[in-house]
Amino acid sequence: MVETLSQLFLNTVKTYAKPDLLAAKAEGRYVPISTDEFARRVKNLSLGLADIGLTPGEKLIIFSENRPEWTITDFAVLCAGGITVPIYTSLMPEQVKYIINDSDARIVVCSNRDLWLKVDAVRSDLRNVHHFVLIDEEGPQGVLSLSEIMARGKTIAASNPGLFEKRALAVKPSDVASIIYTSGTTGVPKGVMLTHGNFVSNSKALDAVTEFAVKDVILSFLPLSHVLERMTTFSWIYKGASIYYAESIETVGENLLEVRPTIMISVPRLFDKIYAKVMDNILAQSALKRKIFFWAIRVGKKYGARKIRHRPIPWGLGLQQKIAAKLVYSKIIEKTGGRAHFFVSGGAPLSADMAEFFYAIGLTILEGYGLTETSPVLACNTFDKMKFGTVGPPVPGVEIKIAPDGEVLAKGPNVMKGYYKKEQETREAFEDGWLKTGDIGHIDKEGFLVITDRKKDILVTAGGKNVAPQPIENLLKANPYIGTAVVVGGGRKFISALIVPNFDKLEAYARSKGIPFASRKELVERDEIASFMLAEVNRTTPNLASYERIKKIVLLERDFDADTELTPSLKVKRHIVEKVFKPLIDLLYKD
Repeated sequence: MVETLSQLFLNTVKTYAKPDLLAAKAEGRYVPISTDEFARRVKNLSLGLADIGLTPGEKLIIFSENRPEWTITDFAVLCAGGITVPIYTSLMPEQVKYIINDSDARIVVCSNRDLWLKVDAVRSDLRNVHHFVLIDEEGPQGVLSLSEIMARGKTIAASNPGLFEKRALAVKPSDVASIIYTSGTTGVPKGVMLTHGNFVSNSKALDAVTEFAVKDVILSFLPLSHVLERMTTFSWIYKGASIYYAESIETVGENLLEVRPTIMISVPRLFDKIYAKVMDNILAQSALKRKIFFWAIRVGKKYGARKIRHRPIPWGLGLQQKIAAKLVYSKIIEKTGGRAHFFVSGGAPLSADMAEFFYAIGLTILEGYGLTETSPVLACNTFDKMKFGTVGPPVPGVEIKIAPDGEVLAKGPNVMKGYYKKEQETREAFEDGWLKTGDIGHIDKEGFLVITDRKKDILVTAGGKNVAPQPIENLLKANPYIGTAVVVGGGRKFISALIVPNFDKLEAYARSKGIPFASRKELVERDEIASFMLAEVNRTTPNLASYERIKKIVLLERDFDADTELTPSLKVKRHIVEKVFKPLIDLLYKD
């Protein structure tokens, strides 16, 4: 029975022999790594790391983009009884230093020279690190290469054949497997201690509520430093599915066509972009093609509404759906590789309209919900139980209840051991044994969890009305002229929004109307553009309560900065954004 990640590894390499358990792009093509080769590399690296001082309970940093070596290093550490501490590649040297020092890591593994330079910039302040390792190449003086450590391990494996397995089987479910630092939207990052049992329980829960197997092919592009991509990687390997690594977030569109995945984990932003491209393409087509497209979407929604409720499909509707699939849906799905079984959306709310649209064309998106502190999945829509606008029912083994103030509370085998070296914060995170998620939500009469917003993000107007900004922002982002939106107005008389336009669409609109502009700054400052965008905001949010309606907007000339105003998982740091743009926000309320 698999109870630890090291047992998961041993079970997989014994059970699922295949030529492409992992694969990555090299010299223009995907190069596979077989199950046997994966097993050898993990074993040799694990023994080599132990030889340079990775003892049970010691921490090792992985500072790398997604690639096979990330997963190989992770399992090598876990099978040695060590603790993996991932770092987002987008972090700055001072942030990297904080995580390395706070975690008491002894070994730091970097993928390439660019990331090494970030570490080298703070190297003199890394008091606990004994070894630095580079994946891609031979390092400078005092820096080891990954191949050198593997060579050490290979020698040890030859002289002591059973040592690796003995160490791997000595790991217990209660042992900490990883310390993952929160993205710090509300202050200093905290190290979340997740055990082998936490991860395995969540991987098994995902297996129980979704459909994936050894035949599936996954495209991995969300950072492995993020708990969702990491846990699902354990899940795919648990069932022997093949994992292909995207070259970067920028190349996902190209890699989708090359890999043709059956499953992918994503964030709503990718689906928003696919939808925007589809709509842009359709609106540029002839009147007949537009008519066919919107007819097909209506058919798909009718078909999907019956299918999702497990109701019989009338013969005529079934025939219409087949025609629509051939004429319209297949062309959209082909852009994802043409054989998508399902996608999983997490990390931020997916709008109900977006989920319904993709379901209508035959691309199922299973939206889930969770936290780093819960390994991470607490609830998830499934093929059998799906409801747009919700994050699904709780996954097996997880209990959820709603506190009197609306906060979502959770219990389960996936809930963290605590925050590393932060006993007070750990105590504050729980209430009578229930983890306080910090999210506001409710459970509907059918047992589906609905997340309204972050508790700390709820805006209270000067009139005492509570406004949840995320649902409004999701509505706004569905508008083709809006790229990103942040709703503001806490303590003010009315609600406003900071809006980053979809500049491709807005510039095309300005040119079509003969509105002159020499720069994006000039464009967003024009009164006629501001009036047009406010009208688009009103058109997109017709059903909001009066106190939720956006009265004024500010158009920004740039997107939010990935280093300072967004978390590594692309969530807006609301308090930072409000601080940076305070002068513009204050102008909205000047009168």
